[in-house]
Amino acid sequence: MQQVEAATTVLNQPDGAVTIRISKLERVFQTRQDSVQALRDLNLTIGRGEFCCIVGPSGCGKTTLLRILAGLDTHTSGRLELYQHDTSKPLTGMVFQEQSVFPWMTVRDNIAYGLCMRGVARPIWEPIVDYYIDRVGLRKFADAYPFQLSGGMKQRVSVARAFANDPEVLLMDEPFANLDEQNRILLQEELLRIWEESRKTVVFITHSIDEALVLGDRVVVMTAHPGTVKAERSIDFPRPRDVYELKASPAFGEMAFDVWSQLRDEVLKSKEEEVQ
Repeated sequence: MQQVEAATTVLNQPDGAVTIRISKLERVFQTRQDSVQALRDLNLTIGRGEFCCIVGPSGCGKTTLLRILAGLDTHTSGRLELYQHDTSKPLTGMVFQEQSVFPWMTVRDNIAYGLCMRGVARPIWEPIVDYYIDRVGLRKFADAYPFQLSGGMKQRVSVARAFANDPEVLLMDEPFANLDEQNRILLQEELLRIWEESRKTVVFITHSIDEALVLGDRVVVMTAHPGTVKAERSIDFPRPRDVYELKASPAFGEMAFDVWSQLRDEVLKSKEEEVQ
């Protein structure tokens, strides 16, 4: 297959319906002895305001893709087009799987960090930060330090910081994977509530089919390494969504089975590669 020279383009398109367009994207990592292809011929378009969830087996390149979208990594070949609809906002913001709060900062200062780095004046950022402190339920802990918070609270800070900085595209790399079931459900519900207000474009990486179906407008299934798009499914459950009420519906179970039927073989392939 002929490779397309690697290119990333940021385009100002105020009235456009597309935020991300990926064409024939590939990523190859060079080692001393060999090369490893993480992504292969990946094509994907994500609409403005879409909540797109990506699932796939471990090692399929999901996080690599997110890092490329965030500008933290570069692709080897192919094209990535990012459409910026409001140049007054940051293009992307990222929430990592690992807790990424600054231990020397209070909750308030952590959430304000992105705004302060952009040079936003305190009278402007203070009400924004206060709003998101309330939205994630941390009013009593606004002046606490991370060592005084639970794991779930720290991740709430990360989510609030990302929304407060108001990026056009929010990139989330398994942000709730390390939380217990109860905290995961609470944060999913909080994320849904906040997203309903802003309708940001979100690219959300997860290993959980249930989580993808609860949160997303669309789920993208990736193949085992090297990763590419295997299947896509629109998620038409009405919003706003109640997590447990949605999970109890027969339609939810049917769609989860459909996505798993696409994902199962890729997970088995990934396991076979691990033992070789």
